Amino acid sequence: VEIRARTGELLDTLPRGETFDWVDKVSIELTTGMLAILFGFPWEDRRLLTFWSDWSGDTEAGSIRELDEMRWGFLHEMGAYFQSIWIERTQDKEPGNDLISMMIHSEAMNQMRPEEFIGNLVLLIVGGNDTTRNTMSGIIHSFDKFPDQRKLFEENPELIPNAVQECLRYQTPLAHMRRTCTEDTEVHGQMIKKGDKVVLWYLGANREESVFEDPHKLDITRENARRHIAFGYGIHRCVGARLAELQLKILLEEMHKRRMRVHVAGDVERVRANFVHGFRKLEVEITEF
Repeated sequence: VEIRARTGELLDTLPRGETFDWVDKVSIELTTGMLAILFGFPWEDRRLLTFWSDWSGDTEAGSIRELDEMRWGFLHEMGAYFQSIWIERTQDKEPGNDLISMMIHSEAMNQMRPEEFIGNLVLLIVGGNDTTRNTMSGIIHSFDKFPDQRKLFEENPELIPNAVQECLRYQTPLAHMRRTCTEDTEVHGQMIKKGDKVVLWYLGANREESVFEDPHKLDITRENARRHIAFGYGIHRCVGARLAELQLKILLEEMHKRRMRVHVAGDVERVRANFVHGFRKLEVEITEF
């Protein structure tokens, strides 16, 4: 209920008849607000979560030594900020409803070393922010690129749940992950030895022609859209997948309720990174259908 209310209120504030940045006004605001609620994070400082997420997950921000030093400085600031929240909430005898309180009162997590604490925070912030944020932008960009699919969405709101899965497949907000092989393995005739580093290209898998027919086309009626691995796989599958799907589904439902058609109407700037597959800017204009 709260997600739907916040989404509807935000969509109602968007300008009509003028160009604005969808990434800043919608994608960042909705996902950062959701993270702030989950963490019990001070609302007035919520945009810090986006800032820290960008410096944590976007490898473009750490490609030069000087920038890399800045990056670690920002991450230490993040650690200090969350440490103060941690200390404050250790005074509570009972856990609150936020993730930090739950971590504090969890036997498995309340003895973490500082670097473990920061590492877990980075995972939660990037996992809960970059992914959903960039899919919210990717949906708009994809619908503009494939207007026939946007028309299907407008005429058939019952397709929204499957459209969410297809947009996740098409966008694939995190391009890859690296894992370490735990035993000698053979995959399609290729030997992978124990200890070898393996890169899993989610972006490539979600465009695999042997699995998805015409994979480079957005098709919100695609019968096997849910076979995508944008959320990872197995024990590494995203723990927040259901929440992400809910946020995206509600966004499309509330857009449809308001008969909002969003056109790309200006600059499109992508994140210059090989890990985060997303948008830095997406200038759009809203009309009605």
